[in-house]
Amino acid sequence: MKQKKKIFEQHLYHEIEDEEKAEEYLENSLPLIGHIVMYFNGLEKSLDRIICEIFTDRTDSTGLIVLHKMNYSTKVDLFKRFSDDFHSACDIKIEGYENLITNLKESGRLRNLVVHADWENTDDDGYTYVNLRISTNGMEQEYLQFSEDSLTEIIELIIKTRKQLGEYWEKRNEELYKN
Repeated sequence: MKQKKKIFEQHLYHEIEDEEKAEEYLENSLPLIGHIVMYFNGLEKSLDRIICEIFTDRTDSTGLIVLHKMNYSTKVDLFKRFSDDFHSACDIKIEGYENLITNLKESGRLRNLVVHADWENTDDDGYTYVNLRISTNGMEQEYLQFSEDSLTEIIELIIKTRKQLGEYWEKRNEELYKN
């Protein structure tokens, strides 16, 4: 995704020169945004199920009580702490684990960018307002260019990460029953 910044002037304003082109871009992007939301929710629910099973395989109740109102990044951190402890206690290393954690975090970061972007302020080049950065240098408006290709890559990452999570869990259980 390409990024551009614009110095904030007196009012938060976004320049959209060709509104028809911007509208066409959004029409093409909306289904991809929906897919990102749907596939990410599936990834998060898979993570929830695994964390519940880490607590006990007899009931999801205990895990659900812990996970209730917990945000995604905190769930990833909890999963990582449980997994690191398991690896240490069993003195094992499961191939692909570090990449899985990286992809879980990146999936959440990208999903947040997409979901919290100000889509009504997308210009004709596909740059969408995402943030206001405030620093000692002043205020800058930050825009990201969510192309159809980049949105598709986010979808692919989320699907890949969910598959990696399932594969990791299978390998972990194989190791558990070996020991």
